Amino acid sequence: MKKYVIERFMPGVGTLTRDDLHAASTKSCLTLDELGPDIQWIESYVTGDKIYCVYLAENEQLLREHAKRAGFPADTISAVRAMIDPSMRLPRTSAVA
Repeated sequence: MKKYVIERFMPGVGTLTRDDLHAASTKSCLTLDELGPDIQWIESYVTGDKIYCVYLAENEQLLREHAKRAGFPADTISAVRAMIDPSMRLPRTSAVA
């Protein structure tokens, strides 16, 4: 499966209560259960007016179908090409035989 980042523009989402976010999570998970094993939600980040979601999926169409069924926007869907983190600041070392 490929990794994707979904940007969902949702004005005021950052002011939702924990109960509101729990309800959205439940709705999303129930929809994922309906769609089967070819799509998985990894995590999401809630900001003031957007949610950034990380998913694994066989294709972008599954992500769009999830958004449609669950009633969430999917304004931008981007396939992850590479990942970086602070450990990459050091040069790569050669494997010792």
